Amino acid sequence: MSIYFDHAATTPMSQAALEAMVTQVGRLGNASSLHSPGRSVRKDVEEARELLSRLVGAAPSEIIFTGSGTEANNLVIKGTFWTRKQEDPKRNVVLISAFEHHAILDPVEWLQEHQGAEIIYIPITAAGYVDLEVMREIVAKRGDEIALIAVMHSNNEVGTIQPIAEIVEIAGDIPVHSDAVQSFTKVDFSFAQLGLTSATISAHKIGGPLGVAALILRRGIDITPILHGGGQERDIRSGTLNAPGIVAFAAAAQDALSHRTETELRIRNLKTLLVDLVKKEIPDVTVNGSSNPALPGIVNLTFPGTESDGLLLLLDAEGIFCSTGSACSAGVPRPSHVLLAMGLSERTARSSLRFSLGASSTEAEVQFLASAIPAVVTRARAALVRG
Repeated sequence: MSIYFDHAATTPMSQAALEAMVTQVGRLGNASSLHSPGRSVRKDVEEARELLSRLVGAAPSEIIFTGSGTEANNLVIKGTFWTRKQEDPKRNVVLISAFEHHAILDPVEWLQEHQGAEIIYIPITAAGYVDLEVMREIVAKRGDEIALIAVMHSNNEVGTIQPIAEIVEIAGDIPVHSDAVQSFTKVDFSFAQLGLTSATISAHKIGGPLGVAALILRRGIDITPILHGGGQERDIRSGTLNAPGIVAFAAAAQDALSHRTETELRIRNLKTLLVDLVKKEIPDVTVNGSSNPALPGIVNLTFPGTESDGLLLLLDAEGIFCSTGSACSAGVPRPSHVLLAMGLSERTARSSLRFSLGASSTEAEVQFLASAIPAVVTRARAALVRG
């Protein structure tokens, strides 16, 4: 039996997305071409843009298609910083949460190393939320120097949903970006209602294909592009549009949102069952991060006396596939920066696993995990003692 508990890394393509993509792949034409085949493909892309904009709570002109969430984050982080700093040289500060995804952390650190940016990290509470009081103090003292603020909508390792509306209110006139790739279609997310300046969503997190994502950028906001070429996407992201991926992206979003309420409830129930059953089998296991508000399907557990890499491989041998954290950090031998930011010790962080459930997860799979976990943990603890 093979059980996939890594939906936060990527999800299976939905049938709706697959059918839309296959149909579009068979069509000839470049969306930037002026001839009939090109105009036909462009029509499909724009219809997908309009559909996606309605689903995410934005205007069609605010959707900028990219090749990945990482590209979208790099584009808006660097582009906003460059533009704001050019307008006012003292705007040299980037304010971000301490447990952002590396698609935010790394471009910000690049700006620090190569552009002289100053990074200020908003601390994280033990429950897994940004400390609003500290953020308020930072903005009050350094607001004129802050080029942008970036706080993810929900954390990809512990699932906690951040108070974005309050963050936007504290920020005032400072641009606020939010990486929402884990949230879109899984919980309530409206770009317009939150008042964000920009946000990132990604197809393969919601049942769409790999290789297509979108930056949502509020109308009237200028950022400096990082790619130059054909002038596509408002001259903000040049490059031939991935029409099959874009059409499939919109189809996946529509499909996911059409039954979001029942899917969310079912996954939350499975998450509760998983925690209850694992705790029953391994009494000293602990849950990292608050469950409210949080994503329905992410569970981060610490198994004392183990090494997470060893646990991961032992579970893999049983046909159970999970992760030690972000897939983008796979193979990097260091403890989760998310758990460290929440105040966990390095030892505890190195004993933690993330199980992320999705639309295809079942009660039988959760039951199988619960039956397999005692022997796996026993073996992992014995291996650590021997080591």
